Amino acid sequence: MKKASNILWGLLFIAIGIVWILNVTGILDVNLFFRGWWTLFIIIPSIFSIVEKPKDTTGYIFLVIGLILLALARDLISFVLIAKIILPLVLIFIGLSIIFKDVFNGKVSKKINEIDKDGMEIYSATFSDNKVKLSGDEFKNAKLDATFGSVTLDLSDCNITKDGVITASAIFAGVDIIVPDNVNVKVKSTGIFGGTDNKSRNKNDENRKTLYIDSFALFGGVEIK
Repeated sequence: MKKASNILWGLLFIAIGIVWILNVTGILDVNLFFRGWWTLFIIIPSIFSIVEKPKDTTGYIFLVIGLILLALARDLISFVLIAKIILPLVLIFIGLSIIFKDVFNGKVSKKINEIDKDGMEIYSATFSDNKVKLSGDEFKNAKLDATFGSVTLDLSDCNITKDGVITASAIFAGVDIIVPDNVNVKVKSTGIFGGTDNKSRNKNDENRKTLYIDSFALFGGVEIK
């Protein structure tokens, strides 16, 4: 997907350059700076974000915002109407994200439900920071909850002996998960004005154990590294 995003960026700059040349030479008369042109700085990156990360809802949210601002700039809709429908639209979007998150991550969701979650450790932080470092074979499953704070779970020294589940919730907060290099990582994520970034060295080796991350981010972020 990243390659497709790079191609789109390249085609965009090529198209702008061609139109610019045609304008300068008088072949075309296209106004690149139309009313609301600045909204393209929101709309275009959002489209590329959707192409690169189709399961991340952040791109869809900013695309809707960009289109609404463009419609406002073009006098297609009024601020009064937007003020009346913005909250219900947000609620609808949140509801759809919750309902369809398992559809977009069907295989991962199924595996998460199958894994025995007995002995799940809970690490939380509210208006504070909580840093936890585990080692040896002690890790099984974990639940991370951060609200207006941050939680860091460091598993880099753990020898993961079986598949495990980590559920992470970041609400106006951040969650960092540091995983060993010798495990697979599979992610199911829901982001509302937030997102999950998987920077782990994931090789999808069938001989390795797998950590399944079930993340939720609301005005926050979950980072796996």
